[in-house]
Amino acid sequence: MPLLLSGRGFRQDLERAGAIALFAPLEGGAETRLLRRLRAAGYRAHLTSARGLGDPEAFLFQLHGVRPPHLGHQSVGRGAAVGEVQRVMPLLGVELEGQAPILLWLLEGQVLSTAELASLVSLTRREPRLKMVVEMGGARALRWQPLEQLVAGV
Repeated sequence: MPLLLSGRGFRQDLERAGAIALFAPLEGGAETRLLRRLRAAGYRAHLTSARGLGDPEAFLFQLHGVRPPHLGHQSVGRGAAVGEVQRVMPLLGVELEGQAPILLWLLEGQVLSTAELASLVSLTRREPRLKMVVEMGGARALRWQPLEQLVAGV
C-alpha cells in the first residue's frame, strides 16, 4: 500500500456503485485515511456497527421502537415481561436535512445476511445522496468491490 492514499479512486468507485464492500488489513489505518478523505470531499459521515441493525430501512430512515434489555427481577404488571417499547429517532434523520452527500460506514458487516446486504444496496438506489461503505472483514491488502457484486456472488 502506498504511503499516501489519495482516496480518489475509492471515492469514484463509491459514487458510481453507491455501496462498497471494503476488505481492510487487520492492523488498521487505511480505512481511517479513506474516511478522512471522504469527509474532506464534503461527505457527512456516520460510523456505526452492523450488529443489531435490524431492519435497515426502519433503523436508518424511520421513527422506530426498541425494547430495553431485561435486567432481571422487574414488575411484569406494567410493561409485560418484555418491557415497554421506547421510540427512537432514525439514525440518519439529522443528516438527511441538508443537501450534502451522506456516508454511512458500517463496521462488522460480515454479520449481515445476503438479504440485508441487498436491502442496503436498494437503499442507496432510492436515496441518491446516501453512500455506504460496509467493512466485510480483513484482507492482506486494502481492497474493495461494489456491494452489489458481492451480494450477487454469494
